[in-house]
Amino acid sequence: MKRTSENGPLLVVRDLVKHFPVRKGVFSRVTGQVRAVDGVSFDIARGRTLSLVGESGSGKTTAGRAVLRLIEPTSGTVLFDGIDVCRLDKRGLRRLRKRMQPIFQDPYGSLNPRMTVQSVLAEALRVHRLAPRNRRRRRVIELLDLVGLPPECADRYPNEFSGGQRQRIGIARALAVEPELVVADEPISALDVSIQAQILNLLRDLQQKLGLTYLFIGHDLSVVRHISDHVVVMYLGRVLESGSITDVFERHVHPYTKALLSAVPVPDPETQRRRIVLEGDVPSPIDPPSGCPFHPRCPDAEVSCPVTEQHLVQVGPGHYAACHIHAPPE
Repeated sequence: MKRTSENGPLLVVRDLVKHFPVRKGVFSRVTGQVRAVDGVSFDIARGRTLSLVGESGSGKTTAGRAVLRLIEPTSGTVLFDGIDVCRLDKRGLRRLRKRMQPIFQDPYGSLNPRMTVQSVLAEALRVHRLAPRNRRRRRVIELLDLVGLPPECADRYPNEFSGGQRQRIGIARALAVEPELVVADEPISALDVSIQAQILNLLRDLQQKLGLTYLFIGHDLSVVRHISDHVVVMYLGRVLESGSITDVFERHVHPYTKALLSAVPVPDPETQRRRIVLEGDVPSPIDPPSGCPFHPRCPDAEVSCPVTEQHLVQVGPGHYAACHIHAPPE
C-alpha cells in the first residue's frame, strides 16, 4: 500500500459526503436524505491538531466517524498515510484500526460496565495480537501510568471511577494499540469544568510525548483555541471557513465564525465584546436552504445569498472562506 512521505499530511479528506436515507410508509420507501456531511475537505499534518467546530447538527461528529469508517461514507476520499480508507476490505480495515483510534464523548457509555479496566485494555492487545498473555498485565499498568492512574485501577470496574478517571481509561484504551491518529469526539464536554483542563493538558502532553496527530471535534471555541493548530468551521454539513488557529480566531471573515467567536467568554472583565445573537435555529439537514446554507440566519446576507451557492475561496495563505464578501467576481 502506498504511503505518503514523512513531510506530507497524515490524513487527507476530500469531498466527504454522508447522507442518511429517510424512510416512510409500510414499505420503508426512501423519501429523502439527511445531508449530515455534504462535501467536507481538509488535511492534517503529522503531529498536529485540526479541530472541527460548529453548533449541534453541523455534522462534525458524523464527519469524524466517517473518517474512521465507523459509519460508511456516501462518497468522497479519505487517505490515511496514502492509504484509501474507503476502499479497504474488512481485513485491511482491521489492520488499519491500529493506526487510527477514537476517543468518545461519553466516558460512562463507552466502557463496558461488566469488564474490569484490565479486561478493557487487554482486549485491544489481544484482538490486535500486540502482546502475549503473560505480558498483557505489564502493558496495562504502563498504559494506566501513561494517563496518570495508579496500578490498582486495573482490577476495578468502570462504575468505581469518576468521569475524569473514566475518560483517562478511554484515552488509555485508544493508546493501547499505539495509534498515529486519534479522533477525539468532544472528549471533555461531559466532564466537570474543573476536570476539563486536566484532560486537555493530558492530551497535549501525550501528543508531544508520542507524536500523535489529533482530529479534535468540539463546540467550545475556548477549548479549541487551547489545543488546535488548524480549525475547520462547519455548518449544516459544509465547511464555511478554515485556516490556522490565528487565521480563524484573529483574521476570521465569515459571519458565522464571527458569531461563534462573539459567544466565547472573555477572561478580562474590563474588555467589552459585542455579542452577535443568531436568530432562529439550525435548518433541517433534510431540506437545507438553497444557496448559502447560512443565509436565513446571517446578519450580512444579500439578495444573491439564497440563490448563489458559495464555494471556499482563498482569503489568505492557507485561509479559506465561503461567503459573498470574498466571492470572486463573475
